[in-house]
Amino acid sequence: METLHAVIATGTFAAVILFIMTEWIHLTVATFLGALILIFTNVMTLQDAVGYIGQSYATIALFFGVMVLVRAFEPTKIFDYLATQMVLLAKGKGKNLLLGIIGITTPICAVLPNATTVMLLAPLIPPMAAELGVDFVPLLILMVFVANSSGLLTLVGDPATFIVGDAVNISFVDYLFRLSFGGAIAVVTVLVMTPFLFKKIWHKELDTLNNLPHPKINHPRVLALGGLIVALVLTFFVIGETLPVPISPAAVALLGAALALLLAHQSKIDTVNNILRDLDWSTLIFFMSIFVLIGGLQKTGVVNSLSGLLATMLGQNIPLGSLLLLFFVGLLSSVVPNIPLVVAMVPLLKQYLVNVGLVGPEVLDPNFAGQFPPEVLPLFYAMMYGATLGGNGTLVGASSNIVAAGISELHGRTISFKRFLHYGIPVMVMQLITAALYVVIRFLV
Repeated sequence: METLHAVIATGTFAAVILFIMTEWIHLTVATFLGALILIFTNVMTLQDAVGYIGQSYATIALFFGVMVLVRAFEPTKIFDYLATQMVLLAKGKGKNLLLGIIGITTPICAVLPNATTVMLLAPLIPPMAAELGVDFVPLLILMVFVANSSGLLTLVGDPATFIVGDAVNISFVDYLFRLSFGGAIAVVTVLVMTPFLFKKIWHKELDTLNNLPHPKINHPRVLALGGLIVALVLTFFVIGETLPVPISPAAVALLGAALALLLAHQSKIDTVNNILRDLDWSTLIFFMSIFVLIGGLQKTGVVNSLSGLLATMLGQNIPLGSLLLLFFVGLLSSVVPNIPLVVAMVPLLKQYLVNVGLVGPEVLDPNFAGQFPPEVLPLFYAMMYGATLGGNGTLVGASSNIVAAGISELHGRTISFKRFLHYGIPVMVMQLITAALYVVIRFLV
């Protein structure tokens, strides 16, 4: 029975990925049906499924909170106003606009989770593109590439990076010295490729800036109070977990959402029902479903079996293992969202190290607070780079990709799997190669 359940879990997961890649079924429907198949075939109970979703509650809560926060202030027209200002600052040139997106996204994603940054900034893109007369989908895709890449600049920039760093007990400062430069290389790679990937927009120029619409901000007093809420949220995103009583980013996002709903309701700029109705529920359901599918692979022992295979293939060859892991996880991360992927891969990698005798079994304890031997750390560093940069390869590779796709649908355009692939594969391949060179030079030579 256990073998049958493992086959069902693996086959269902593979089928869901196939349906998403071929776009036969909408990605949310495909993952939702896949999760239900595991329940109705008794691979897991409904209680088990809810438990796996609960293990990743922070991701769901963070997305929900920021979605409410952004939607609550749409009636003020702040996003339209800021979009116009960015086009004016870019002097109507597509090249300046592309560089501006890179310049704004990079520092924000160094301190905030990349999907959160995309949720905050992406609403600026469609009105900005309309004023410049270009398609907004490539601009959203560029923002995603930069967000995913710059998430490697600090330990907190990408949830996947934080999960791996936390697993090996690396500090924020240690991360800066050891790994941040690899993130900078990833951002520079996107910068160098931008003129070639987005050639049409790069050469676009708007001659008559005076003809641009100049939207006015509505409800300025409400917006001022909203600005205080956003400032509070961003501040506690950065410092919340360092306080004597730690406050997680998820809790901060939910508090911001509650305050935004209160402000919108009391000021009567919108109703609570309207705000909640317009949220991107499709993205939230997608993430809950994919966590269940990954949970099925964990529960049925597929993950543990893979760790045994890893031990057989690599033995104690850390340099070879690091490079193979970087590319393997990178390619896998292009079809599996990187957050659930690293959640599954961390215990797999720890078990592999125990199996080959490089670390003791105490590292398998979730509460282990010791240090790993320095010689095995390149494996985890490679996994960080692979999981984060591989997410640039396809539409489902990273949480920020899914968020951008949801925002695009809300503005009337669908980012197809094939179209994202056109941009994503060249970026992913170049970034994985440069990351591998950095890992070799910095840690393995």
